[in-house]
Amino acid sequence: MLSSLKAFNMLVMFLLELSVYAASIMWALSTTDKLWLKTLLAIGAPAALIAVWALFGSPKATYPVYGGGRVLLEVLWFGSGAAALAASGRQGWAAAFAGIFLVNAGLRFLWNQYPGA
Repeated sequence: MLSSLKAFNMLVMFLLELSVYAASIMWALSTTDKLWLKTLLAIGAPAALIAVWALFGSPKATYPVYGGGRVLLEVLWFGSGAAALAASGRQGWAAAFAGIFLVNAGLRFLWNQYPGA
């Protein structure tokens, strides 16, 4: 039973990761009326987030971070998803996203599911 909950928690982590990209696109589309700028931001914001996660946060990261650096990376990275939701006018979603992240991170810490743990 516990192994199923641990696997589900990692699935939630993956879905949260995807949600950060979606949130950045939602933010980009709500920033301006200029189509060219919306398009640029809707491509650039998730691309920048993908690059950061690929370099430092993913299981196969080029430069993985551990310990306090990992905590800081996740707070900033997933916090950007919550901030993007709030900035796009979806404060309820932002609060729910942040809450789900905190529960997920707490369970990953409790169950030793951090990279390098």
